[in-house]
Amino acid sequence: MSETTLIADTLPRAVEWENGELFLLDQTQLPQATVMEKQETAEQVWDSIRVLKVRGAPAIGVAGAYGLCVAMKDKTNLSLDEFIAEMDKQAAYLDSSRPTAVNLGWGLRRMVRVAKASGADSAESLFKVLVDEAVAIHEEDKKLCRGMGDNGAPLIREGMGILTHCNAGSLATSELGTATAPMYVAHSKGVNFRVYADETRPLLQGARLTSWELQKSGIDVTLITDNMAAHIMSQGLIDMVIVGTDRVAANGDVANKIGTMGVAILAKHFGIPFYVACPSSTIDMEMPSGAGIPIEEREDDEVTNFGARRTAPEGIKVRNPAFDVTPNEMVAGLITEKGIVTAPYTENLKKLFGGHND
Repeated sequence: MSETTLIADTLPRAVEWENGELFLLDQTQLPQATVMEKQETAEQVWDSIRVLKVRGAPAIGVAGAYGLCVAMKDKTNLSLDEFIAEMDKQAAYLDSSRPTAVNLGWGLRRMVRVAKASGADSAESLFKVLVDEAVAIHEEDKKLCRGMGDNGAPLIREGMGILTHCNAGSLATSELGTATAPMYVAHSKGVNFRVYADETRPLLQGARLTSWELQKSGIDVTLITDNMAAHIMSQGLIDMVIVGTDRVAANGDVANKIGTMGVAILAKHFGIPFYVACPSSTIDMEMPSGAGIPIEEREDDEVTNFGARRTAPEGIKVRNPAFDVTPNEMVAGLITEKGIVTAPYTENLKKLFGGHND
């Protein structure tokens, strides 16, 4: 058994489907507690996605697919037409939980499309089609992670320093992550390198999740706050940046966790290559550029509080965009399961991924 398999097996899964039941790792409780929460209703799945119990574009795509199964599991007594109407309704409802990551809508549209094209002649048989397709999406995501890992690992050389932002790791996907997949593969091959993980305010995904999973996997990881990145780069400690993304536009613009664009600007200033790891499920060929990507605004208390303590004055005005868009000219390459895509992105993305979204 390879070391990458061992690493994946030692980390808790973000999404699990066991005996017809959906379980999500409650990532709001990490790193203090590892809790797998059974999902009983579509409303619970919607809330789990919204409050970030499950997060990361690939993982919420898988969770949404299984969530549709949860929503429809007690509807098999309906007529076929009634079942299809309810399926459409529940898919739209689940898709409304978070707007920026393309994987959620992509997975739900695929589920509905496959179900309607299946030729199933009863609600019960159509439900089985839904479950089979959700399992297929889950298994495909694992393969996508492996592909990104294999294609990105050669970029990581002995002694390198790598900066990453937010969590694009195993916890955000079905297995090895996106940005972390090359790290896990390189580590399994005996390459020694160090990772600097941005804390990632306001929800500390880098501190709570990335540093935790890399440390558990035996990778040399150092936690820094977001505003330390420039200083660390200026000291010559960073040779490459690898981040994930929640949506890649057709021109190569990338939407990722807030603060990513700032990291890209810093990397450009210091002459450090900035790579983005993304599976095909995150590439939105229907979105011409990053200007059209919807940016989720989240609740004020994520900014006005730090942990359980209020750190801002009452009544203060707050902005809390959860994502920003990094222009394609700052991206050295997109690490995908089909290889590393470089500029010109509009042309090269279309060659590899044109028309895949639907």
